[in-house]
Amino acid sequence: MYIGRFAPSPTGPLHFGSLVAAVASYCDARKNGGRWLLRMEDLDKPRTAKGAAETILRQLEAFAFEWDGPVLYQSMRDRFYNEALEALKAKQLIYPCTCTRKEINDSSTSFGIEGVIYPGTCLQNPIKHDAAIAWRIRTDAVNIRFQDAVQGEVSQSLNTDIGDFILKRADGLFAYQLAVVVDDAAQGITHIVRGADLLDSTPRQIYLQQMLNFTTPCYAHVPVACNNAGEKLSKQTLASPLDIANTSLHLIRALDFLGQTPPAALIHEDKSTVWQWAFSHWQLSKVPALKTLKLDAA
Repeated sequence: MYIGRFAPSPTGPLHFGSLVAAVASYCDARKNGGRWLLRMEDLDKPRTAKGAAETILRQLEAFAFEWDGPVLYQSMRDRFYNEALEALKAKQLIYPCTCTRKEINDSSTSFGIEGVIYPGTCLQNPIKHDAAIAWRIRTDAVNIRFQDAVQGEVSQSLNTDIGDFILKRADGLFAYQLAVVVDDAAQGITHIVRGADLLDSTPRQIYLQQMLNFTTPCYAHVPVACNNAGEKLSKQTLASPLDIANTSLHLIRALDFLGQTPPAALIHEDKSTVWQWAFSHWQLSKVPALKTLKLDAA
């Protein structure tokens, strides 16, 4: 059975970019007769805004999203992440690291898709015994290739493109890459439809799935909505919260952004009718194979 999900981070209210990802995953699940789950990725406590999760739930309800089953909160699942970490430790795939960000920047001579690549200092030398410990996973000569339903074939060499990445931070918080893999497996997720800003993270997640003997879901990464300056809509770029006064209009804009070409007459209908049209006409193949798309180009 098809099981999809929407997993916002409660750092603030949903904006149009969030709506695009939610609409894409929701429509694809319903079109395929599947379930659609909701997960709050509130793992990064310093970035989680007070009351944001409740605001997001109210916004989704206002747009008539209907999720299946209870909402899963990452902040309540440390035990499961630790079990996965211990399983990787038993396979001798992870190692402790006490390097600071400054030490890494000063010592690294390699650059990947997300900046400097960790030079393996703590893999080759004793760790500092008076410092907080992070846990990294070895990537060695790992190459990951997968077929994305929107973006096409994706290939990544973890060792040269990413390096040994962190699974548990020095402040004790589990990293997103580990948590999302554990939760997708626990929820039985079969299809992940999300923003293309997470495309570069997918090979790391597939690698962890392989190492933990989890099934790899099917992936589809839709374009990320950007402002006129080419910046991803986010709290940091001052994206406006979703206006729930005219939900039908925003749903139609999101569908149009996703290449579904809803008819102009739909603007006069209520959101229930908009959703009926969306479910019956949804085609993932129509979604533009772009990583970003400006709103004025939608």
